[in-house]
Amino acid sequence: MDAKAINTVGNKPQSTLGPMIIIGALFFIFGFVTWLNSLLIPFLGIACELTEAQSYFVTFAFYIAYLVMAPVSSYVLKKFGFKNGMAVSLGIMAVGALIFIPAAYSRSYLLFLIGLFTMGGGLAILQTASNPYITIIGPVETAARRISIMGICNKLAGALAPIILGLFLNLGEADSVAKQVESLSPEAYSQALDKIALQMVNPYIGIVVVLIILAFWIARSNLPEVDGDEEEVSEDGSALETRTSVFQFPYVLLGFVTLFFYVGVEVIAGDTIIAYGRSLDVPLTTAKYFTGGTMAAMVLGYIVGIIAIPKYLGQEQALKICSILGVLFTCGIVFTDGMTSLVFVAALGLANSLIWPAIWPLALKGVGKFTGAASGLLVMGIAGGAVLPLLYGQLAHTIGTNQAYWVCLPCYLFILFYAISGHKIGKKHV
Repeated sequence: MDAKAINTVGNKPQSTLGPMIIIGALFFIFGFVTWLNSLLIPFLGIACELTEAQSYFVTFAFYIAYLVMAPVSSYVLKKFGFKNGMAVSLGIMAVGALIFIPAAYSRSYLLFLIGLFTMGGGLAILQTASNPYITIIGPVETAARRISIMGICNKLAGALAPIILGLFLNLGEADSVAKQVESLSPEAYSQALDKIALQMVNPYIGIVVVLIILAFWIARSNLPEVDGDEEEVSEDGSALETRTSVFQFPYVLLGFVTLFFYVGVEVIAGDTIIAYGRSLDVPLTTAKYFTGGTMAAMVLGYIVGIIAIPKYLGQEQALKICSILGVLFTCGIVFTDGMTSLVFVAALGLANSLIWPAIWPLALKGVGKFTGAASGLLVMGIAGGAVLPLLYGQLAHTIGTNQAYWVCLPCYLFILFYAISGHKIGKKHV
């Protein structure tokens, strides 16, 4: 686990184990909050009487916050530092979860979306701090391994999230009411939907409490600050890097685009699978477990990464293999049907597993004093989770849920390009 790796805070060697435990807890929390969306999409679709395309504004509102809140993220981290910035982000997320309570009482989709946007804004700050932190807290060669460990925390939470939320929601009743739209009077149907929406109140009160407790824990922890990645130097020790802006690093800009496409396909794989199951006439009470299949496939990939990187597999090679698997599994989805096709959707989790851990160290290597700006730009790429699932939802509405997965193919092809040559463009040493 790189427990003996060191950083150089104040020129004093420090073990990374303690900070990794704290950051791992944060990865678990934002994994839990993020992958609740997979169940919220079909559940709010029923409660708020949405079309399939409209229901995917759940992911749009959540992930577009990463783009909109990027300047705020940089300001908060500059003003408060990494540790206190993380505490502030958890407080913002608590406010977002709190908005779900009036949203449930009014059954207002707009309020739900505002709550999701606010939670996404808090997560934008948390991601801006935690991802570069875990990347540069130890040797860059093993960064993908550390991020893979964080990924396991994140995806275990992702597998549990819809199941735990499902314990508080009467999914069978929601399915039943959705089928009674023609048989109930408008008043009775509206009352039934009000009752369904109110089931959201208790779990989100619990989420608010947990987030506030974590905010206080992080604020009082001894999490150290870290310095940015070192700049590349020549043999005589002089700095090679003479660029004056993060926008002069082509491989960072391409890394942003790559993350945009990657997060888009990751969200599609995790957040559409329950709704896809419903389109195959699988009841919500069963379909709520499907996201767990995608997360399990990702965890399997993370375990491979922890074992293989960098001893047997370089970060570039891992990125190539995963993008090729993404192409193959996407073809598997669209050229099959029924449960076979659904299994391929879950298998995308395996294809996605090592992409995020590989992109970050490849994109941040050698940026030196621009590490903060580069990480802020990369986090903005998470907005792909807003755009691509929305595009999937529109395609699902027009050409069908199965064929809509074609949207993933060009994304994996671009990721493959970055793995082969994109991450080398503009680097002084490759």
